[in-house]
Amino acid sequence: MKKYIAAFAGALVLFSCGKKQNEENKNAEPKSINIIKLTSEQVKNAGLQTGNPTIQNIKEVLQLQGTVTVPPKSVISISIPLGGYVKSTNLIAGMNVQKGQVLAVLEDMQFIELQQDYLMAKEKFELAQNEYKRQKELNASKASSDKVLEQITTEMRTQRITMSSLEQKLHLLGINAKSLNVNTISKTIKVVSPINGLVSRVNVNLGKYVNPTDMLFELIDKRDIVLTLNAFEKDVASLSIGQTVMAFANNSDAKKYPAKIAFINQSLNGDRAAEIICKVNAYNPALLPGLFVNAEVEVENQKALTVPEDALVRWQGKFFVFTDLGNNQFQMVEVKSGVKNEGFCQITSKELNNSSKIVVKNAYTLLMSAMNNDEQ
Repeated sequence: MKKYIAAFAGALVLFSCGKKQNEENKNAEPKSINIIKLTSEQVKNAGLQTGNPTIQNIKEVLQLQGTVTVPPKSVISISIPLGGYVKSTNLIAGMNVQKGQVLAVLEDMQFIELQQDYLMAKEKFELAQNEYKRQKELNASKASSDKVLEQITTEMRTQRITMSSLEQKLHLLGINAKSLNVNTISKTIKVVSPINGLVSRVNVNLGKYVNPTDMLFELIDKRDIVLTLNAFEKDVASLSIGQTVMAFANNSDAKKYPAKIAFINQSLNGDRAAEIICKVNAYNPALLPGLFVNAEVEVENQKALTVPEDALVRWQGKFFVFTDLGNNQFQMVEVKSGVKNEGFCQITSKELNNSSKIVVKNAYTLLMSAMNNDEQ
């Protein structure tokens, strides 16, 4: 039993000594390379250069994602005010159409009846107009009473209203009432494109009867495309209307499309992001509606303390710079790294300011030297 107690006590002593030694090594590790002392020759061979941190505005590049979209005003649904049968159409989704191009030809008895009603209303108006002129002359010579003149005036105005309303209905169908006569009455009407655009939907086929509420085709004016990007709430404050955005597709970041921020939706969606609407500077056929895009936006931060990127070293997951203590002695100072831009990096440290003297070139060489000295 005594043997067991002695063995346990010995093991406990060894464990305690080993733990204490490990803790000492652990505590000593950062201290051993905290301050580095070199010879003048070592400083010269390492090519170390010293300087001061600078205060400057750092441009941060925000990465945004979104899609190419078309505003509602540029998406046009084509329908007709009267029902009819589709007599002909050659449209296919994806085709480009020109303004004034015939999209489809429809026919129906209603078209004939509407033209007939207009021509009859026109004849009645002309008849009432002639009668009005005659009654006006008779009334002037007291050969006709005022009451008769009032009745014919009312009749003429009524026929004018009827004719004008029918003329507007014909206009909705694309029929020119001014050139319409008994010899030009047609059973068909032409549906034409109001814009230069892309056919995104075709909902008809030959022989199909379409109602006034049915959408025949959907057209998109691609020249009015916009970029709808998503910005997280922490980045929204850095964006403003008029900022330049450089967009590029997922499959090619070499080709970039400049755009400007036109609107910022201040309402956040479920992902805590706001929609940023950007107008493309120049239309490009490669920007297809629905295409997923990435975008970069440069934003300026407030003035910050910066150092050359070569002055910053990373060790054990942390960032450091070396301050010059004089007499070829250098001290590692931990800093927080920020935005990098044009060869400079933003840093944050309570121990440093723009008058501090630090190593601005070949700082990693100094770190390697310190680690080699620590191993010896």
